[in-house]
Amino acid sequence: MNASDAHALVGETDRAAFRAGDVDPRSRERLAESGLVYRRVAVDGDEFAPWQQSVARGFQDGERSDEQIAASRERSAYRRLTGVYDGATPVPEAPVATIASWIGELTVPGGRAIPSCAISAVTVAPTHRRRGVARAMLEGELRAARDAGLPMAMLTVSESTLYGRYGFSPAAAGASWRIETKRAGWVGPRPDGRIDFVSRERVRELMPVLHDRVRRRTAGEIDVPGSHWDNFAGTNPTAEKATERRAVQYADADGEVRGAAVYTVRENHDDFTKATVNVHYLLAETDAAYAALWRFLLELDLVSEVHAGELSVDEPLLWMIADQRAATVTVRDHQYVRIVDVVAALDTRRYGAPGRLVLEVSDVLDLAGGRYLLEVDDTGAGRVRALADDEAPAGAVVVRLGIAELSATYLGGVSLATLAAAGRVSVADAADEAADGTGPLALATRVLSWHAAPRLSIWY
Repeated sequence: MNASDAHALVGETDRAAFRAGDVDPRSRERLAESGLVYRRVAVDGDEFAPWQQSVARGFQDGERSDEQIAASRERSAYRRLTGVYDGATPVPEAPVATIASWIGELTVPGGRAIPSCAISAVTVAPTHRRRGVARAMLEGELRAARDAGLPMAMLTVSESTLYGRYGFSPAAAGASWRIETKRAGWVGPRPDGRIDFVSRERVRELMPVLHDRVRRRTAGEIDVPGSHWDNFAGTNPTAEKATERRAVQYADADGEVRGAAVYTVRENHDDFTKATVNVHYLLAETDAAYAALWRFLLELDLVSEVHAGELSVDEPLLWMIADQRAATVTVRDHQYVRIVDVVAALDTRRYGAPGRLVLEVSDVLDLAGGRYLLEVDDTGAGRVRALADDEAPAGAVVVRLGIAELSATYLGGVSLATLAAAGRVSVADAADEAADGTGPLALATRVLSWHAAPRLSIWY
């Protein structure tokens, strides 16, 4: 895949080839020097069950039952599974480290989707830490992504300090909300249409369709694997407390379903008027659906608080309640991305302003470093090409940064000026910055910006 077709969606043939590809030979040799075996794991083979148990242990979950393993196997066919094995352990069939990946689609500024290597299930047993195992696996997956022609890698993380060394950077923050319903007071729209309860099976059918209609509108969103919809809807037969999930849909005045939400209610046994609602997922195709669903949740009887996670940092909901202090909003890093091919990645997204930038990119893994010219026209479309060592395009602002910093700006959620103030980026002649915002740093910041905050509404 090259820069001209990086935005083209990959087909099942490409996905299957990625799943079947061998592990990275450099990482395999590095681990072999420590007496460890690095290999892929077949979803339909005998190795899957112990691999799944190792994943559960790595995330401090309980041992998986046969039924749970069977359900997971059924829902894992889309993933490439890899394990690291130590034949000297008492249970040699159980990997001491795991990783999973697949080809996903990441929405970028401008509404396109870029093929990306989605990484998950990264674990290393505490008995094998500080032996370079995680490094070998992560570098191996990044090289596998490069060899497959994928311009981007992405993941959500349990520990935020682990992945910067591989060039990943937080690019889309997630907001968790706790709303005091009696204090909030609804002042938002009251759309026509209706809210109705539906079965978990029905909302499982609705959510993928709705999500596919809306995911291109927000940078940072991805195409969601089917197994995640089972977890949201409570239709995974092995999920705990699945029957507690309640689902509603919103249909507009014409009867078209435009939104859906799944939530649970936790009763307060000391005061039955103060239950807590947890919103597991809310999808809205229209502004009316968004307002109708949130109003429904905030006005539920016998409920004192509504909790929701993985929301945007600029939710319209804040302006739909009378008392904004009724909402406690906590923001933290969520979606991490890592550019693997600078030309293909930058050629795919749109930009906030016209301009010419020379990007001098360093990359500790030698995957995407180099000098690149980014030229953005008045429509926000960009053209990118690698520069020869002796090229110095006239009139271009020179920006020096690492691949992690470039990745942080990619979805438009992090300002280049912020990174410069933090000492993470340098811009040539930035000392000449004018007070009216016409200097080189201000120009570069506008070019790499985007008009809306990115968001990712799931963990994976």
